Amino acid sequence: MTRYLGNTASSTSRRDFLRLAGGGLGWVSLFALLSDESKAASNLPQPHHVPKATAVIQIFCSGGMSHVDTFDYKPELAKRAGTLFDPNGELQFFASKPGNCQPSYWEFRQHGESGLWMSDLLPKLATCVDDIAFIYSMHSKTALHGPGCFMMNTGFPLPGFPSMGAWVTYGLGSENQDLPAFAVLPDPRGLPPGGIINWGTGFLPAVYQATTLDIDEDQYPITDLFPPKEFTEINRETDRAGLDFLRQLNHHHLSQRQDNTELEARISAYELAARLQLSAPEVIDLGGESPATKQLFALDDPDIGPFGQQCLLARRLVERGVRFVQIYCGAENTAAEKIRPNWDSHEDVVRDHGYWGRVLDTGASALLKDLRSRGLLDETLVICTTEFGRQPAAQGKGRDHNAGAFTAWLAGGGIKGGIGYGATDELGFRAVENPTYCYDLHATVLHLLGLDHTQLTFYHNGIQRRLTDVHGHVIKEVLA
Repeated sequence: MTRYLGNTASSTSRRDFLRLAGGGLGWVSLFALLSDESKAASNLPQPHHVPKATAVIQIFCSGGMSHVDTFDYKPELAKRAGTLFDPNGELQFFASKPGNCQPSYWEFRQHGESGLWMSDLLPKLATCVDDIAFIYSMHSKTALHGPGCFMMNTGFPLPGFPSMGAWVTYGLGSENQDLPAFAVLPDPRGLPPGGIINWGTGFLPAVYQATTLDIDEDQYPITDLFPPKEFTEINRETDRAGLDFLRQLNHHHLSQRQDNTELEARISAYELAARLQLSAPEVIDLGGESPATKQLFALDDPDIGPFGQQCLLARRLVERGVRFVQIYCGAENTAAEKIRPNWDSHEDVVRDHGYWGRVLDTGASALLKDLRSRGLLDETLVICTTEFGRQPAAQGKGRDHNAGAFTAWLAGGGIKGGIGYGATDELGFRAVENPTYCYDLHATVLHLLGLDHTQLTFYHNGIQRRLTDVHGHVIKEVLA
């Protein structure tokens, strides 16, 4: 392409022209936007059966939430409190030798008509227990944070594989062509262990990657969507004219390359990025929400408010047709002089889980209640996961990593509420009844969205790859 300035011609790339014309449209992060043309061109599969859910909101509690302090009631652990967990001295945990048996730091009580047990750490979420299906028998192949997060998000403990959100976007596309199909809201404190790879596309085309929304009052949540302040000479009229001219050039270029479907998809992504300038501000503007809703999500609380804002934005996104929204409750580990920036409570469970419990309890319960009040819960699948659990033995005042057992829960979107599936042993050390990997959770999520996990595949390096690898089965017991 050649750009003419007066009588002088200079060579510039299409990327440079886009930057000059619009001051940057976040073109990299906005490839997650799908158009009907790009979907047809890529020969994407349609739903394999009638879906029960049209959207997913996944809450990811990075750091390793303790199941024995939250959802997995173990009265035998309380009976053995203070006794050696490993009398023979044969076990080695991730970062410690096992100490004495340590029961939950919070009382467990039965709740709802189902009578399921939850600890007092999560009193607000306990009022939603009859909407929730708990999977008590989750376990992982690794006790390392990064690989554990990768496995829960992509089905593989190594980087380089597509996330569940990318697979869903690949399989189903977007219901709203002016918004991304897949959005991620990281914790305001930073990225989770492993960083942005957790929501990457791996070997899938980049068009299926997530758009990241950073909740920060000092900057717009989508990076580079609008020109920076120093671009004072850019206004809506000149910006529109530049983009219209770029569109003409792109379509002229495409007319000579009709068989290049990737080029057509990229052009569609650029054009949708421009439309996002109009649609995104309305989504993130919470001014129209009622005072009662803002109070429900505790937006004014300095500790709870940021996560509440993430949950509220997730609802606003799915009600406008966004297919998959992932929220992170916790960031990467840093120095733990005070409260840990995630659920990784090696030093002090009461301090760290006490803080993060309030955050999750308020935001997650508000999300479920808000979705139900608006008639959205039946078609929106809400998931809460973590990368692994924590040990039932003490590590000082903390707990060590436990890849052998943890709990995940699901609600809405075709889920039978008020039930538990699987079980750990009497102390909560290991999954023993219906042991469940991420493959089974992923297969169930895809099933509820109308996708057969064995048929949603992508050919890569001689293999028909899929989210569940060669594993997984739909957990029918939790389906409504």
